[in-house]
Amino acid sequence: MKKENFIKRELHTIDAAGEVLGRVSTRIATLLIGKHKVSWMPNTDCGDLVKVVNAGKIRLTGKKMEQKEYKSFSGYPGGMKTRMAKDVFERDPAWMIKRAVEMMLPKNRLQKARMKRLTVTK
Repeated sequence: MKKENFIKRELHTIDAAGEVLGRVSTRIATLLIGKHKVSWMPNTDCGDLVKVVNAGKIRLTGKKMEQKEYKSFSGYPGGMKTRMAKDVFERDPAWMIKRAVEMMLPKNRLQKARMKRLTVTK
């Protein structure tokens, strides 16, 4: 039998109100990977489901709200786009949490399946 049949997934609800973005993201990434479990193995997807509430009340330390930039490059000349954290936060604070968690997960075939188990609400 496959190991996936024996994996027990729990639902963890995290309240992000007043929490720092990086601290919450590391906690979420650990739960999605499954490193908090005794049965954790690096080649299996044994992580849990994570639901984050109050994403709009998350905070950034220092001057990151005014100075942090999110960059994306299309691959074409002149295709670099930059957005300030303040603008991103006003538009969609859930995206900031998802992006921070995605960057903390290992870049392998399990990353997409792990991100599907993360839900973030404003």
